[in-house]
Order: sequence, then C-alpha cells, then structure tokens
Amino acid sequence: MNRKTRSKQVNANSSYGRTSLVAAAVVILVLAVLAATFFSKDDDTQSVQAEVAARQAALASEHSPALGDPGAKVHIVEFLDPACETCALFFPMVKQWMAEVPGEIHLSVRHVAFHSGSDYAVKILEASRKQGKYWQTLEALLMSQRQWVQNHTVQPDRIGPVIAAVGLNMEQLMADMNTVEVMRHMEQDKKDSILLKVSATPEYFVNGRPLPSFGRQQLADLIREELRK
Repeated sequence: MNRKTRSKQVNANSSYGRTSLVAAAVVILVLAVLAATFFSKDDDTQSVQAEVAARQAALASEHSPALGDPGAKVHIVEFLDPACETCALFFPMVKQWMAEVPGEIHLSVRHVAFHSGSDYAVKILEASRKQGKYWQTLEALLMSQRQWVQNHTVQPDRIGPVIAAVGLNMEQLMADMNTVEVMRHMEQDKKDSILLKVSATPEYFVNGRPLPSFGRQQLADLIREELRK
C-alpha cells in the first residue's frame, strides 16, 4: 500500500470515527432528555399527590370543635373569625340547616384571626373547650359581637362581661388561654388556612369543595348538591 492509499484510508477511518462519536453523542443526549422528562413527570406526579394529601389532612380538621355526626354524608369545614360580622350572620343559618336534616351534616369550625386583636377572642374560644363550653361561648360572642368589637378591632376588656352567662370558670379560662395546646391549635388553623388559600371569613368547604363564589344561596346549593349524592 502506497502512502497516498494509506492516507486516504486513514482519513476515511478518521471520518468514520468522528461520525460514530457524533452519533453516539446524539443518542446519549436523546436518552438523557428522555430520562429527564420521565423523572420530571414523576416528580410532578409526586408533587400533585403530596398537595392533594396535604389538602385532605387540612380539611379533615381532626383537632377542631365539631357538631353533628362524624359519619354524616356532608362535612362542612368553616373558617371563622369571631370578630367577623358576616360570620355572626352565617353561623346560625348553618345550624338551622343542620337541624332540618338531622344526622346528615357534620360541621367543623376553624379559627382565623383576620381582625385586629381577634387572636384574643380565638384564645378565649380555644380555652373554653377545656371546660366543655365551646359552643355556648362561640354563640355568646357572635350574638354580642357589637359590644366587644369596635371599628373592626377587638376590645379584650369587654369580652368577659358578654360571656359571663355561659358559666365559665374565668380564672381557669385565663390560665388555659396561653397553654401549649391552645397555641398549637391556633398555629395549625393558621397553617391550614394558608394552604387552602383562605383570605376572608367565613370561608366554607363542603365535602372538600370550596364555594364557586361567596353567598348564602351558593352555600345552600352546594350543601343540597352534596346531600343528593
């Protein structure tokens, strides 16, 4: 083989080698992209599943005060601010609906302190649970709301007199307000309200479904729809 022939063969082998390397690199790149896409989709699926699980846990409201049969067909989760005027209007309405269909609706109440100073009223409510008088205290606060809320701001010194008729041991109540358990419940409600994107009160979830828009009729329709299922 002469030098010219050998040179041509070397060039051909070199060109073939470069082509093979390029082809291999392309295959590796394609495989890498496919793998990245696969794992990205897997990560997205896991992320969605984790979000769904977190929402379900938030809506379970296992630590919250509740009314009605736990096995009821409809579970209403209400995020409530005791200083909220609309909450005071809606709560009796929901209780009336529950009375109309005994055993069919379960209500869980969650606390969010959107109004100035409302965290004090929430502590009162949480502490009243230790004496078994939560619902009486809640109704007393909502019915007398105008007496202890001025310009959307809670007046703590006015709360004692309006809940006096409930029969609470006030000394115990004051001691229980700042316990670790009360703080833990409040923190959990706040955390869940953020996760569920609660930005105003009252906010309702009916069997996990939020209202399409806020209103008495919208809430009634959603409850009826779930009762018919």
